[in-house]
Amino acid sequence: MRINILSILLASVFLSCTNTQKIIPSTKPNIVIIYADDMGYGDLNCQNPNSKIPTPYLDQLASEGMRFTDAHSSSGICSPSRFALLTGQYHWRRTHNIVSSFGPPMFKDEDITLPQVLKNKGYETAAIGKWHLGWNWNFINKKPSGERTYWGKTHKTYLVDDLNWNAPLTGGPLDRGFNYYYGDGTINFPPYAWIENDRFVETPNDFFEFNEFEREAKEIDWDSRPGPKVAGWDPYRVLPTLTKKTVSWIHNQKKEKPFFLYLALPSPHAPIIPNDEFDGTSKAGAYGDFMVQTDWVAGQVLKALKEKGFEENTIVIFTSDNGPEQFAFERARKYNHYSMGDFRGLKRDIWEGGHHVPFIIKWPNYIKAGTVSDQLISQVDIMSTILDITETATPEKAAMDSQSFLPIILGKLEGEFLRTSTIHNTRKKDFAVRDGKWLYINGPTGDVSKMPEYYKALRNYKDFNTKGLLFDLEKDPEQRVNLYVENPELVKSMEALLKAELSRGYLN
Repeated sequence: MRINILSILLASVFLSCTNTQKIIPSTKPNIVIIYADDMGYGDLNCQNPNSKIPTPYLDQLASEGMRFTDAHSSSGICSPSRFALLTGQYHWRRTHNIVSSFGPPMFKDEDITLPQVLKNKGYETAAIGKWHLGWNWNFINKKPSGERTYWGKTHKTYLVDDLNWNAPLTGGPLDRGFNYYYGDGTINFPPYAWIENDRFVETPNDFFEFNEFEREAKEIDWDSRPGPKVAGWDPYRVLPTLTKKTVSWIHNQKKEKPFFLYLALPSPHAPIIPNDEFDGTSKAGAYGDFMVQTDWVAGQVLKALKEKGFEENTIVIFTSDNGPEQFAFERARKYNHYSMGDFRGLKRDIWEGGHHVPFIIKWPNYIKAGTVSDQLISQVDIMSTILDITETATPEKAAMDSQSFLPIILGKLEGEFLRTSTIHNTRKKDFAVRDGKWLYINGPTGDVSKMPEYYKALRNYKDFNTKGLLFDLEKDPEQRVNLYVENPELVKSMEALLKAELSRGYLN
């Protein structure tokens, strides 16, 4: 649902005297989205009283803006959530899966993205970092000519000679509304090489064997698929390089032209590879140190905005694509740090921990500093919110699931403008339906990542044996008390809500 911006602004004039928000400026604000990878709700220090990871830069960002405590990604995995954020559309209308190595674009030509609309509005647009939404690869051999065995299976694998590395790439960021792109695709998938705009910076001419980089990962293993790479490729240089590129890009912008920057970090996703200077900076092992570095990167972006004089006219959004990886279970036992916070489950799950993510937005002079909102929002709402702020009409058939939360950040907290429901999934056919305080799961479990028995005992979790699940999240955010049997009429209404949304478009 889109909102008439004039009605919001007129309403804001009549808010209480404690509300000092100003009217939307005539100068278009710059917009920066920093998107972490596999960062859990409990990894943000300021919302986890027992955190073992300091995040001073993000804590400062929260103290200067608004922190949402009930924000959600569309999916419990990577590519679908990114698609949803950039299109304002639930991912399950298009896909349930990630884009695999050398996968095609997830987008269709008729898709309309946030950067595309902003570019047409006069914005300079850039994507830096992890794309993971597919390309039209220039295959010489459409089928992989190699194979490698890992994870107990033999996989078909593209070799260096299977692709033309010198031809321009299509279907990527430049075709989705971005003027500029610099990144490595995804940190643990081939090809291991930098791409700038639509070209490889250096031609891959070597091959990476499964989990055999020259340096060891500092926690777990590389989790990196075999494939072509640039000779001497060092994953430890990825995050520093992206930081440098981002800061440089910000410093090259002009005050006369507004900009939209989408910085998609590859951290703290595995491989867990904090640079040496961050070793020991947390009390949650190498992952905690990697989170400290992720926080530091966000800090460098904020510093660059301030140095360039952009801070006062820039909206900064920080969030994550899904919950933490399965290693979070062992981290809780070993370090007493709960990356998922008080929520059940983690990445891939349709438990709350799979999609209940950190979310901070700062907009000087328009968002009251240090505010915390418990209103329900989804990352699909970012598109309509930004379009409302920039007074940009939503193109027909665009942002079909997006609902502006501009009234919330301006301080208007009642009425028809508020989102009351969301629908999540990771695997086909398995859905979590939120409606008000109620959370319905259309199956006997929210698990995708198997919860170990020691963790169940640690948190006193029990398995359920009902056809579906129902929880009152106001009283039971950890999803311990299943109310499915006691509320058959409510279950029917939740099933009807799901059916109605799926009828509007669903990938079977």
